[in-house]
Amino acid sequence: MSDESQEAFEVTDSFERFAQKNDVFRRSWWDDRIRSDKARAFYENYREPLETWRKADGFTQKDYALRNATWHVSDIFTEMKQDEDRREGFSDAFTLYRDVASEKTLFSSPEEAAAEIKRVAKGFGASLTGITDNDPRWLYTEKFSDMSGTARPNDIPQELSNVIVTAQAMDYDLIRTVPSALSGAATGLGYSHDALVVLSTAQYIRNLGYNAIASMNDSSLAVPLAIKAGLGEYGRLGLLVTKEYGPRVRLGKIYTDMPLAHDSPIQIGVKKFCDVCRKCAESCPVGAISPDEASTERYNQSNVKGVKKWSVDGEKCFGYWAAQNSDCSICIRVCPFNKDYSKWYNRLGIRLAGTFLRRFMLFLDNRLGYGVRMKPKTWWETRRG
Repeated sequence: MSDESQEAFEVTDSFERFAQKNDVFRRSWWDDRIRSDKARAFYENYREPLETWRKADGFTQKDYALRNATWHVSDIFTEMKQDEDRREGFSDAFTLYRDVASEKTLFSSPEEAAAEIKRVAKGFGASLTGITDNDPRWLYTEKFSDMSGTARPNDIPQELSNVIVTAQAMDYDLIRTVPSALSGAATGLGYSHDALVVLSTAQYIRNLGYNAIASMNDSSLAVPLAIKAGLGEYGRLGLLVTKEYGPRVRLGKIYTDMPLAHDSPIQIGVKKFCDVCRKCAESCPVGAISPDEASTERYNQSNVKGVKKWSVDGEKCFGYWAAQNSDCSICIRVCPFNKDYSKWYNRLGIRLAGTFLRRFMLFLDNRLGYGVRMKPKTWWETRRG
């Protein structure tokens, strides 16, 4: 990592690469510390109707119906090759492509090629796109199948030396309804849009005569690559924080041998702001986010070893997801960087966050009521006719 990005994310001498088996979601399939009837029901209710519906606002049949519909496109790809013990996009990279063209389209420079790819990715719907090297530190040491419970080698070829990192913005108002099943629609839309973007962009590259493999949650850790690709900084809540959307993004990756110019890490003041802001830690209902300074402390095996950063207790976090039968993004909702940046005054606010006036920006954020939950019924009412 560059010196700029090491403020909140520093790789130490004790660093060890991460095995996909230890991802908290993979552990929920095999580790008795996390695996439970609630965890199984959590996964099942994304595809099968619940036996009963809750009367609570945001957890009605209509809320679950919308959430599950937004996941449908992503689910089709994930389930398409399950008979081959593959869950593409989550445990495995995508394999649904046409062949690489026999003739290569040449560009005058890696810079020209990179600009072309960013333009195409944006056309397919990417909110942000950055490019970096395929840093082996962040590739999983091995993959893990949820279905068969077996580990196998990571199948990303070493010759795919570049990584295109995409970010999909999640819907601002849907995130405001967290915690609710309705808010999960923002996540599902992010993944379904991401599948379209990375698959289409990878196929475009293959049509140009270069190899490309599209990826979502599989194959490697996405946040370190996104930081290297200049999409944002690391925040206290354990997520990438961008200047355009705050932490309200889903990340995708495309590995390729196409010669591409790399982007550089950026600095927008996230580390110094998070040092004085603890809204995510204070708002987490299960205390999964550290209120302390960045460190190499690991809560459990789902944290990377040897990286000095703010870590999240994935066991507590997933336990809350399973208990409420939907994913949770309270930390994203309350983050002062989570704003609608089409408004000029919010763009001014993020500038203040990167200066010595950051405490004043935090005061304004609290005073003006940003991060307060929107009632899910209000979301439905504002979208009528």
